[in-house]
Amino acid sequence: MGIYEPVIRSLAFLGDAEAMHDRAVRLGKRLGKSPRVTQWLTRRYAVEDPRLRCVVAGLEFPNPIGLAAGYDKSGHTVKALASLGFGAIEVGSVSADSSQGNPRPRLWRVPRDRAIVVNYGLPNEGAEQIARRLRDVELPVPLGINVVKTNRGYAEPEEAVFPDYEAGVRMVNGACDYLMLNLGCPNIESERDFFGTPGRIAELLRRLDAMELNTPVFLKVSPCGGDAFLDQLLEEADPYEWVKGFMFNLPPGKPVPLSVSAEKLETMPGAIAGKPIQELIDERTAALYCRMDRQRYSLIAAGGVFTAEDAYRKIRLGASLVQLLAGLVYEGPGIVRSINEGLLALLERDGLNHIHDALGVDAR
Repeated sequence: MGIYEPVIRSLAFLGDAEAMHDRAVRLGKRLGKSPRVTQWLTRRYAVEDPRLRCVVAGLEFPNPIGLAAGYDKSGHTVKALASLGFGAIEVGSVSADSSQGNPRPRLWRVPRDRAIVVNYGLPNEGAEQIARRLRDVELPVPLGINVVKTNRGYAEPEEAVFPDYEAGVRMVNGACDYLMLNLGCPNIESERDFFGTPGRIAELLRRLDAMELNTPVFLKVSPCGGDAFLDQLLEEADPYEWVKGFMFNLPPGKPVPLSVSAEKLETMPGAIAGKPIQELIDERTAALYCRMDRQRYSLIAAGGVFTAEDAYRKIRLGASLVQLLAGLVYEGPGIVRSINEGLLALLERDGLNHIHDALGVDAR
């Protein structure tokens, strides 16, 4: 990872987590304006190898490692991010109306656990402005937009949820290569379990079906509903051919212990991202892979991806694509190249010709 860990990360971790992140976004925005810079970054970080290329939901990905939503919330840095060797970039979460999110502080690092505690509450500039920014952007990789209900800072009646999603999807449709519907942010308590109620996913999909979407759609859901929820999810998604797959969100609260005191933990509201949730997401990914129609659906998996072995395990458990975010924070931009080169070595070790050959081989 070069000088990132001993120098850049050490300095960045001295400052407030969100302030440092905002600086990184501003830097990425500036770098993305220079074709010469992005070309240099691509030469440095991209791994071109046909064994890593994937076709998912009719889209071509140069490799299976994507950037998860949450890093670039309003689509300012997609050109710079795409030059770091990612196979896809996902923007958001994006809501119909702009939102300030939750009050600060709302982002913390827990280096000993290689974790991040996130309580952003979905700040973004709003779907119309973001779609306008992204509509004519040309990227060498697929661009996804993660759509969520607007966080207005107060609980709204249930009947407001569906129209808000409809408005957000309508605004961004056509400005991206795929849509990810975020069905329950773990940090918005009033909406966290909304789509766990039977029939609500089906109702949202019924409403969206009337739009005649021309963009593949993935559903991002809670990992905490158990196998019954997975069966319900598949049943409600089945009538809608434009639903192409699924992904699991962060679990709400603190389902796994962290190496900080109880007193410190109380000052860090929000959900855990990073290494501590890896096992939960891996287990749920395998469970859904074993239940779903694999000819129709694909899975995207995130959670604790720091090495090629982490990504390879998710692929072997059924994920066609893998996303990361915390790994980028802890390891720096070189993580993408490191993982992709490591995946090639793992394929050679196992005598496999293509990354697709590893898909789901360990799912039980």
